[in-house]
Amino acid sequence: MKSTKQQLLRNPDIQPSNDIIATALGTSNNAYEKFVNELASHDIQLEWRYYTDGKAWLAKGLYKWTGVRGGQNETTVFWLSIWDGFFKVTIYIPEKAHADVFSLPLDNEVKQIIADSKQMGKLKYFPLVFDLCSDEMFEAFFSLADFRKNIK
Repeated sequence: MKSTKQQLLRNPDIQPSNDIIATALGTSNNAYEKFVNELASHDIQLEWRYYTDGKAWLAKGLYKWTGVRGGQNETTVFWLSIWDGFFKVTIYIPEKAHADVFSLPLDNEVKQIIADSKQMGKLKYFPLVFDLCSDEMFEAFFSLADFRKNIK
Protein backbone atom coordinates (compact mmCIF):
# COMPACT_ATOMS: atom_id res chain seq x y z
CA MET A 1 0.00 0.00 0.00
CA LYS A 2 1.46 3.34 -1.07
CA SER A 3 0.78 5.80 1.72
CA THR A 4 2.41 8.69 3.48
CA LYS A 5 0.79 7.54 6.76
CA GLN A 6 -0.58 11.05 7.38
CA GLN A 7 -3.72 11.45 9.48
CA LEU A 8 -6.24 13.85 7.96
CA LEU A 9 -9.35 15.71 9.19
CA ARG A 10 -7.40 17.86 11.62
CA ASN A 11 -9.29 21.17 11.27
CA PRO A 12 -11.80 21.53 14.14
CA ASP A 13 -13.92 23.95 12.06
CA ILE A 14 -14.51 21.53 9.16
CA GLN A 15 -16.86 18.70 10.10
CA PRO A 16 -16.35 15.42 8.21
CA SER A 17 -18.85 15.07 5.39
CA ASN A 18 -19.12 12.42 2.69
CA ASP A 19 -17.44 14.78 0.19
CA ILE A 20 -14.53 15.65 2.49
CA ILE A 21 -13.97 11.99 3.39
CA ALA A 22 -14.19 10.96 -0.30
CA THR A 23 -11.53 13.53 -1.22
CA ALA A 24 -9.24 12.39 1.62
CA LEU A 25 -9.57 8.68 0.85
CA GLY A 26 -9.36 8.89 -2.93
CA THR A 27 -9.59 5.41 -4.42
CA SER A 28 -10.25 3.88 -0.99
CA ASN A 29 -13.55 5.76 -0.67
CA ASN A 30 -15.53 2.88 -2.25
CA ALA A 31 -14.29 0.57 0.50
CA TYR A 32 -15.20 3.19 3.13
CA GLU A 33 -18.74 3.54 1.74
CA LYS A 34 -19.15 -0.24 1.73
CA PHE A 35 -17.84 -0.31 5.32
CA VAL A 36 -20.33 2.35 6.48
CA ASN A 37 -23.21 0.57 4.73
CA GLU A 38 -22.26 -2.73 6.40
CA LEU A 39 -22.33 -1.09 9.85
CA ALA A 40 -26.13 -0.82 9.74
CA SER A 41 -26.53 -4.59 9.45
CA HIS A 42 -24.44 -4.95 12.62
CA ASP A 43 -26.47 -2.30 14.55
CA ILE A 44 -23.45 0.00 14.79
CA GLN A 45 -23.68 3.76 14.34
CA LEU A 46 -20.84 6.16 13.54
CA GLU A 47 -20.55 9.28 15.68
CA TRP A 48 -17.96 11.88 14.60
CA ARG A 49 -16.36 14.23 17.10
CA TYR A 50 -13.31 16.48 17.19
CA TYR A 51 -10.88 15.47 19.94
CA THR A 52 -8.57 18.26 21.10
CA ASP A 53 -6.06 15.87 22.72
CA GLY A 54 -5.33 14.19 19.38
CA LYS A 55 -6.19 17.30 17.33
CA ALA A 56 -8.26 15.31 14.85
CA TRP A 57 -11.77 14.17 14.01
CA LEU A 58 -12.45 10.59 15.08
CA ALA A 59 -15.55 8.45 14.69
CA LYS A 60 -16.76 6.11 17.39
CA GLY A 61 -18.56 2.97 16.28
CA LEU A 62 -21.38 2.76 18.82
CA TYR A 63 -23.60 -0.21 19.56
CA LYS A 64 -26.77 0.91 21.34
CA TRP A 65 -29.30 -1.39 22.95
CA THR A 66 -32.14 -1.35 25.46
CA GLY A 67 -31.42 -3.09 28.75
CA VAL A 68 -33.77 -5.51 30.51
CA ARG A 69 -35.25 -2.67 32.57
CA GLY A 70 -35.73 -0.41 29.55
CA GLY A 71 -32.62 1.70 30.02
CA GLN A 72 -30.60 2.84 27.02
CA ASN A 73 -27.09 1.39 26.94
CA GLU A 74 -24.20 1.89 24.54
CA THR A 75 -20.74 0.54 24.09
CA THR A 76 -17.92 1.77 21.88
CA VAL A 77 -17.07 -1.06 19.49
CA PHE A 78 -14.25 0.68 17.58
CA TRP A 79 -12.59 3.99 16.71
CA LEU A 80 -12.14 5.18 13.13
CA SER A 81 -9.80 7.81 11.70
CA ILE A 82 -9.19 9.01 8.16
CA TRP A 83 -5.67 8.90 6.75
CA ASP A 84 -4.14 9.80 3.40
CA GLY A 85 -5.54 7.07 1.12
CA PHE A 86 -6.93 4.70 3.76
CA PHE A 87 -8.96 4.60 6.96
CA LYS A 88 -7.77 3.16 10.23
CA VAL A 89 -10.12 1.22 12.50
CA THR A 90 -9.09 0.16 16.01
CA ILE A 91 -10.95 -2.29 18.21
CA TYR A 92 -9.93 -2.43 21.86
CA ILE A 93 -10.31 -5.94 23.27
CA PRO A 94 -10.44 -6.15 27.08
CA GLU A 95 -7.75 -8.24 28.76
CA LYS A 96 -10.38 -10.64 30.15
CA ALA A 97 -11.57 -11.50 26.61
CA HIS A 98 -8.19 -11.53 24.83
CA ALA A 99 -7.79 -15.32 24.88
CA ASP A 100 -11.39 -15.85 23.70
CA VAL A 101 -10.73 -13.90 20.48
CA PHE A 102 -8.58 -16.77 19.19
CA SER A 103 -11.64 -19.05 19.11
CA LEU A 104 -13.24 -16.89 16.40
CA PRO A 105 -13.11 -18.19 12.81
CA LEU A 106 -10.36 -15.80 11.66
CA ASP A 107 -7.58 -16.31 9.14
CA ASN A 108 -3.96 -16.58 10.26
CA GLU A 109 -3.10 -12.99 9.28
CA VAL A 110 -5.75 -11.59 11.64
CA LYS A 111 -4.80 -14.02 14.41
CA GLN A 112 -1.23 -12.75 14.03
CA ILE A 113 -2.45 -9.15 14.47
CA ILE A 114 -4.19 -10.28 17.67
CA ALA A 115 -1.13 -12.18 18.90
CA ASP A 116 1.16 -9.20 18.18
CA SER A 117 -1.05 -6.66 19.98
CA LYS A 118 0.46 -5.37 23.19
CA GLN A 119 -1.49 -4.30 26.25
CA MET A 120 -1.70 -0.52 26.56
CA GLY A 121 0.31 0.45 29.63
CA LYS A 122 -1.83 0.19 32.74
CA LEU A 123 -5.04 -0.03 30.71
CA LYS A 124 -6.38 -3.54 30.46
CA TYR A 125 -7.05 -3.44 26.70
CA PHE A 126 -5.35 -4.81 23.60
CA PRO A 127 -5.68 -2.59 20.50
CA LEU A 128 -6.32 -4.37 17.20
CA VAL A 129 -5.52 -1.93 14.40
CA PHE A 130 -6.70 -2.37 10.83
CA ASP A 131 -5.50 -0.09 8.01
CA LEU A 132 -8.27 -0.50 5.45
CA CYS A 133 -8.17 0.57 1.82
CA SER A 134 -10.23 -2.31 0.41
CA ASP A 135 -12.89 -4.71 1.64
CA GLU A 136 -10.64 -7.79 1.93
CA MET A 137 -10.45 -7.61 5.77
CA PHE A 138 -14.12 -6.69 6.34
CA GLU A 139 -15.28 -10.21 7.21
CA ALA A 140 -12.63 -10.57 9.92
CA PHE A 141 -13.21 -7.03 11.18
CA PHE A 142 -16.97 -7.50 11.52
CA SER A 143 -16.47 -10.85 13.29
CA LEU A 144 -14.31 -9.00 15.82
CA ALA A 145 -16.82 -6.12 16.03
CA ASP A 146 -19.69 -8.52 16.77
CA PHE A 147 -17.50 -10.23 19.37
CA ARG A 148 -16.69 -6.84 20.96
CA LYS A 149 -20.39 -5.84 21.04
CA ASN A 150 -21.16 -8.80 23.26
CA ILE A 151 -18.46 -8.14 25.88
CA LYS A 152 -20.01 -6.48 28.91
